[in-house]
Amino acid sequence: MSIKSVAAKIFARSIYNKTQVWAQKPVETQQKVFKQLINTAKETQFGVDHHFDKIKDVADFKKNIPVRDYEDLKPYIDKVRIGEKDILWKGKPLYFAKTSGTTSGAKYIPLTKESMPTHVNAARNAILHYIHETGKADFVDGKMIFLQGSPILTEKYGINFGRLSGIVAHFVPKYLQKNRMPSWETNCIEDWDTKVNAIVEETIKEDMSVISGIPSWVQMYFERLQEKSGGKKIGEIFKNFNLFIYGGVNYEPYRAKFESMIGRKVDSIELFPASEGFFAYQDSQKEKGMLLLLNSGIFYEFIKADEFFTENPKSYTIGEVETGVNYALIVSTNAGLWRYNIGDTVQFTSLSPYRVIVSGRIKHYISAFGEHVIANEVENAMKEATAETNIVINEFTVAPQITPASGLPYHEWLIEFENEPENIQAFAEAIDDSMRKQNIYYDDLITGNVLQKVVITKVSKNGFQEYMKSQGKLGGQNKIPRLSNDRKIADNLK
Repeated sequence: MSIKSVAAKIFARSIYNKTQVWAQKPVETQQKVFKQLINTAKETQFGVDHHFDKIKDVADFKKNIPVRDYEDLKPYIDKVRIGEKDILWKGKPLYFAKTSGTTSGAKYIPLTKESMPTHVNAARNAILHYIHETGKADFVDGKMIFLQGSPILTEKYGINFGRLSGIVAHFVPKYLQKNRMPSWETNCIEDWDTKVNAIVEETIKEDMSVISGIPSWVQMYFERLQEKSGGKKIGEIFKNFNLFIYGGVNYEPYRAKFESMIGRKVDSIELFPASEGFFAYQDSQKEKGMLLLLNSGIFYEFIKADEFFTENPKSYTIGEVETGVNYALIVSTNAGLWRYNIGDTVQFTSLSPYRVIVSGRIKHYISAFGEHVIANEVENAMKEATAETNIVINEFTVAPQITPASGLPYHEWLIEFENEPENIQAFAEAIDDSMRKQNIYYDDLITGNVLQKVVITKVSKNGFQEYMKSQGKLGGQNKIPRLSNDRKIADNLK
C-alpha cells in the first residue's frame, strides 16, 4: 500500500466523521444555513426588495418570497451580468455557468466565492466516503479521467463565463493534478468528436483507475477505445479500472451495456451536481440514494410534485418530508438564488440520514443523454418546420431511442400527418435544426456524434386516438404528452 493511499484513508476517515456531525443534526444544520443566507444578503438589492431585515423565521421567508424559476429571477441576473454589485448576493459572482434555458434560450447561473468550493468539495467527499466504507484506496495511485466541457472561459465585466464542468476544471486540487487526465490542451478542444479521439490517444496506454462523466459520453469514449484496440474489453485495456463516477442522467439504462463493454462489474458513485448547486452524492455502496448536502450553503424546500401546479402549494423543509413522495426541489443558495425551482424532482429513500434519488423533472422532458429537452422546445420546432407549408399535423409525441438496431441513438418523432411533407427527410432536418438552435445540450450531442439527427416515424390515421382509448384516456382533459423520457407511449404506438 502506497503512502498516498494510506493518506487517503486517513483523510477519508476525517471527512466521514465531519459529515456525521451535521448529518445527525439535519434540522439544526438547515436552520443555521438559513440564518447565514438571510443575514449575508440583507443589504443586497434582492434582500431590500424582499424585506430580509424583517424575516425572523422560515414562515416569514415563504411569505415574502414566491417560488421562482429562471424567468422570474432574470431581471436581477441581467443586472449582475452587466457588472452591478450587491444584487442577489454580496459583491459580484466569480463566474456565470452557462446552461440550457426554456423560453429565454441560454441561462446564466451565478457562482460565488462562497458557493464555488462546495462544488469541488462535494465531488472529493463522494470519493472519500467510498474509500472509508470500502477500504479501497489503491486507485488513487492510478490515472483518473474526467470527461468534461472545455475549461476555456470568457470574461465580461470582471466575471468569467463558461460551462460548469469547465469552470470546475480550474479548481482540481494540486494532489490530483499529476493523476488527472486528459491534458489541459486536450480538455480545451471544443469539438467533441476531435476531443474524444485525442483523449483515446492520450489514455489508451495509461493505467486508468477512475473514469468519470455522463454515461452517454463515456459510452462513446469506450467505443472509440475498443475501435483503437481492435475490439478489446475496456477491462483488458485498463486492468485497474474499478470505479465509475457519474451524474446527469440515470445510469441504469446503460449499466448492462457498460458491463458488457468493460467485461466485468465495476463499483460506481452517483453524483447530483447542477449549475445551481451540488446537492447530493452517493455516500454508501450498500444504501439506496444519495446523501443530501445540508451544510453546503443551500437551504432546501420541497413541494409535492402532484401539488406543484396548484395555487399556493405548500412547501416542506427538512424534518417535514416523507420517503417515497415525489417532490419538486426548491433551493435558496449562497450564490444568490432564492426559492428557486431547479426543475428536478426527488424522492427520499431515507430520513436518517436524508438520502434522495432524482426521480425526474417537474414537467415532461427528455434527458436520456443529458439534453434536458422540454415540451416548449419540441412544440416550437414543429411550429417552425410546418410554417409556410401545407403540412398539417394531427398529433405527435417524441421519445428517445437509446438502443437502435443499428447506428447512433436518436430522438424519435412519432407523427400523425393529415397532409404529409413531400420530402420527409427535409422535414426532419428542419425539426432538427430548430432543436439545435433552441437547446445547446442537444446541439452538443449531435455535433459530438453521440446522437444522430431526428428520425420520424409516421403514425397511422387515428393511431393516437386508438392509443388513448386503449389506456382509458380518450376525451375529457386527457392529453398525449408531447415528449417522455421512456418508450412506453412510443412502443405502444408502433
